Amino acid sequence: MIGLLQRVSEASVSVNDETISKIGHGLLLLLGVERDDTDVQVEKLARKISNYRLFADDEGKMNLNVQQVGGEVLVVSQFTLVADTQKGNRPGFSRGATPEHGEHMYAQFVRELRQTGIPVQTGQFGADMQVALVNDGPVTFQFQV
Repeated sequence: MIGLLQRVSEASVSVNDETISKIGHGLLLLLGVERDDTDVQVEKLARKISNYRLFADDEGKMNLNVQQVGGEVLVVSQFTLVADTQKGNRPGFSRGATPEHGEHMYAQFVRELRQTGIPVQTGQFGADMQVALVNDGPVTFQFQV
């Protein structure tokens, strides 16, 4: 499971020119599911995202997590994150989950993250989405569990 996490002042997802999700201050997580991902990866990444300290405290240091600043999380499925880009000029997706497994793990991740009490919005799995964001910082981190 691969996550690309961005601290945002706002983010939204549109499908067919209609906004389906929108958040203010918080985190945008692009989530890629690999074929061998299980509950273990879901739980580990959800715990990491909910506790990761990337918001500034009163001294300007990254010491606060998304809950501590009253932020939200927008989780968007991003199949291309699992691409193998090491050879040639075209990505390979042999590490990627099947659509069924990917959707199941994505939904489970969202449930796990919501159980922490953080407000969570989502994209639409498998859809052609337009993602808009204002990256605050910019601050971006990559996780692979």
